[in-house]
Amino acid sequence: MPTRDTLLLGQVLAFSDDPFHVPPAEAARHFTHGGVLIRDGMIVEVGDGATLRQAHPRAVIDDCGNALITAGFIDAHVHYPQTGIIASWGKQLIDWLNSYTFPEEMRFGDPAVATETARRYFDLALAHGTTSMASFCTIHPASVDAFFAEAQARGCRVVGGKTCMDRNAPPGLSDTAQSAYDDSRALIGKWHGQGRLGYAITPRFAPTSGPEQLEALGALWAEHPDCLMQTHLSEQLPEIAWVRELFPRTRDYLDVYEGFGLIGTGAMFGHAIHLEGREKARLLETGAALIHCPTSNTFIGSGLFDMAGLKSAGQIVGLATDTGGGSSFSMLRTMAAAYEIGQLRGTALHPAQLYWLATAGSARAMRMDDRIGNVRAGMEADLIALDLASTPAIAQRASRAETLWEALFPTIMMGDDRAIRATWVNGQKLAD
Repeated sequence: MPTRDTLLLGQVLAFSDDPFHVPPAEAARHFTHGGVLIRDGMIVEVGDGATLRQAHPRAVIDDCGNALITAGFIDAHVHYPQTGIIASWGKQLIDWLNSYTFPEEMRFGDPAVATETARRYFDLALAHGTTSMASFCTIHPASVDAFFAEAQARGCRVVGGKTCMDRNAPPGLSDTAQSAYDDSRALIGKWHGQGRLGYAITPRFAPTSGPEQLEALGALWAEHPDCLMQTHLSEQLPEIAWVRELFPRTRDYLDVYEGFGLIGTGAMFGHAIHLEGREKARLLETGAALIHCPTSNTFIGSGLFDMAGLKSAGQIVGLATDTGGGSSFSMLRTMAAAYEIGQLRGTALHPAQLYWLATAGSARAMRMDDRIGNVRAGMEADLIALDLASTPAIAQRASRAETLWEALFPTIMMGDDRAIRATWVNGQKLAD
């Protein structure tokens, strides 16, 4: 028996263009009394709520009142195994890895730890309105199994991959060039394209993979070009100096990945703060994506990402929490941090730009903007209803708003999981 349509009523925000490339008012569509018709997990129609209600009298009505219905948030760079060490004190990148990350990730040799952490991570992410993400796992195949199994049980569209390291890591977290290739290949066969799951070939970063491993992973990506590739690039200055010592014949940090075929459309480079001119040109030429991780960049003292400069040059940029180097599971807090970093660099990002980055921008970085990240007919129904008056502080500021953006900005800057009134994943409303 066919399922009945569901009609969501409320304010609706959708994007028709990139607000970095056109004026924000021209990039977005706002229905003050809008509707979103859902059928079999897909968005069928978007428009005036009363008109849709009259046209579909048998639809089940879900009235969200004055809440703002938008695409669910998309977190383009996370480390779900670091859920338990988020907000750990006082380290920069290399010390962070050795003091917190590596000891925590060694625990994932126990599949029960991976299963429990994956469950906790998805609970937290969904509570904050994040419906899709790209995650690094650990070197253990069971950590990938746990991540994908939990995502599949909840119906989420996600990307994940086994983190590969064969040097400069503890013995309990090291694989080899061959095992990295074999394990990743087997995991691709097991999970990639199953329902809403996608695989990302995942070298942690150049310092922890030797030339043979990078070559093997580049060959694997060439064999499976429909997969994504995720890694880190130019996060901190001491890291860049270390890469130069390890790969003295390369022109720059990006050249390490480029030399092994780990660049191109579908490549996602986390952080990318301290880029040289040649690197920027090659990233743009090849269609690779840069992932801005603002709470992480400030929390561990990495630097200030040049959002305005990179976007004006045409770079593909997504937004991410970088859990757990990032200090929040919230994409609202992440947008706020991106705004603050923009201010420090002399550019105030518009609320439309911030919200686009957390939805359609991240979807584009993950090569999924034809499926998720926006509210339009033909897209998958991953949606949230955002309460624009979720706390007294936010409500008193929003009450003075004369435009949507004035009403939305206080929630971006001060909102948290209390602002998420409802979440739909693949058209199914999650329980409160």
